[in-house]
Amino acid sequence: MGLLEDLKTKVLTADGAMGTLLYSYGIDFCYEELNVRKPEVIENIHKLYIEAGADVIQTNTYTANTIKLARYGIQDEYEALNRAGVEVAKRAAKNGEYVLGTIGGIRGIRKDEYSLDEIIESLVLQAKVLLDAGVDGLLLETFYDLEELETLVKTIRTFSDGPIVAQVSMHDPGVLLNGMKLNDALQHLERAGADVVGVNCRLGPYHTVKALENVELPKNSFLSAYPNASLLDVEEGKVVYESEAEYFGRAAVELRDEGVRLIGGCCGTTPEHIREVKKHLSDVLPMENKEVVTTKEEVIREASVSKFEPLHEKVKKGRSIIVELDTPRHLETEKFLEGAAILQEAGADIVTMADNSLASPRVSNVAMGSILKYEKNVRALAHITCRDRNLIGLQSHLMGLDALGIHDILAVTGDPTKVGDFPGATSVYDVSSIELLQLIKKLNEGISFSGKPLRKKANFSVAAAFNPNVRVVERAIPRLEKKIEAGADYFITQPVYSKEKIIEIYEATKHLDTPIYIGIMPLTSLRNSEFLHHEVPGIKLSDEVLERMKAADGDKERAQAEGVQIAKELIDTAASLFNGIYLITPFMRYDMSVELIHYIQELDEKVKGGSHVVETSH
Repeated sequence: MGLLEDLKTKVLTADGAMGTLLYSYGIDFCYEELNVRKPEVIENIHKLYIEAGADVIQTNTYTANTIKLARYGIQDEYEALNRAGVEVAKRAAKNGEYVLGTIGGIRGIRKDEYSLDEIIESLVLQAKVLLDAGVDGLLLETFYDLEELETLVKTIRTFSDGPIVAQVSMHDPGVLLNGMKLNDALQHLERAGADVVGVNCRLGPYHTVKALENVELPKNSFLSAYPNASLLDVEEGKVVYESEAEYFGRAAVELRDEGVRLIGGCCGTTPEHIREVKKHLSDVLPMENKEVVTTKEEVIREASVSKFEPLHEKVKKGRSIIVELDTPRHLETEKFLEGAAILQEAGADIVTMADNSLASPRVSNVAMGSILKYEKNVRALAHITCRDRNLIGLQSHLMGLDALGIHDILAVTGDPTKVGDFPGATSVYDVSSIELLQLIKKLNEGISFSGKPLRKKANFSVAAAFNPNVRVVERAIPRLEKKIEAGADYFITQPVYSKEKIIEIYEATKHLDTPIYIGIMPLTSLRNSEFLHHEVPGIKLSDEVLERMKAADGDKERAQAEGVQIAKELIDTAASLFNGIYLITPFMRYDMSVELIHYIQELDEKVKGGSHVVETSH
């Protein structure tokens, strides 16, 4: 019985990431060379996945094509590396596991480096070697360009009738880089001749499941999914993924519920993730019928208000509330402007706008901040990342903000471009967030980054980011102190989901004179809660919070009410220790944000005009 015959009646478990484990071993050269230089390392990884329960493994040949190997000067070795990759995998697969020959996509954002003909020629050479070496099928994965993948499938079909698994990587959940809906793209691949069509990489299990909700069951092929462990993060220069294996296993059941029959893992996944997939899919039969769900686009976040006193001065004297509202990813701005006005009227001090958060382009926060200021009389705080602009662009951007009268800013590093809409786009990072703080303060002295006089002093009030969701908050204090030394006027934290953590933050920072705004973001559902906890870097929920959201699962109104109630309880603690509250409202839910603003106001009034507000810089 072959792979396709098995998929007719079974949900098969595939393996997880090869590169993640090799990266953790400290290997810093071409991974495919290991097929020849250290085959025992690759064979052992295959065996670990098989022992974890993988029914299908893939060869270590992702970049073993002449174009990618040319980076290392070993393009002439492509045949030997591919054959060795198949031999190693087949040695490990002693119990009948299927071995798929892996071929990775080449095109990213930039399409002019190689012509399509050159790419197809290189990948076809690789495919022929893999097939000749005896693989059970081909796995074409991590293709951001549908034209490249579709052309490759059609070309392979001219000389092979063996199984082809064709997987795209999405631009946004449910959307490819060219704007095509995932459902339409998979139908293209099915018509091109793919036997299994699906997705892999870039997104974690939450967004992969969401995307597949809109995908119909193919008529003549099967569905596959190899999500990342989570969204990626960068810690001390190293790429990391935060995801618990058990959560990944539960997500596999949701993938099966969307009709997926071949389920594995991509970046960040390990044998433990695959063990949980196998455990959760044990004795589960494939979905034969499915009702496609049509979802509305989710727009995340919020907004705020204004007074012209610098926030870091206002918050030292009493209560201050700021609210985040990201600018839209599209050109319809009415709802954003409406939200900002509503939140200002409710009593927020300022609207904060991210700078292309998660490396996805949005309407310029400079443009929207200007409209808010001059058309809506709403005060705006603009985030500035180090990712998108070199030193020239950063200074020009800041000078423009000063000219527009937007003097409230948050200096942050910025999410890596790998997590965003344009894989392959360049991350600049001429400076770190600490260095950016220093440069902004130079502008406040009337001095250019280059040291030249600017004839006028800027007047920026600068916030810095603070992630307290670490095991021991005290260990994060030295970095805060460096940011203060560099010029941070106040801090804005990531969302916090435990009263104990808020108290820990207070105890660890009470010696500092620099104010802190504590981040509070209401939850909307168990799914939302688990996504934040397992997949979003820098956010962790307490067991109590997760249990409370689990108890409300299945009842939308109850879940949202529970999310607001949890936020209010956190506010009770935060408001007694810190003057600054930073509200982060999910999915453009103004009502939730407004309710929390009013709750803070009522809380202050109940204790006699805000006498509970601590008389410290916090």
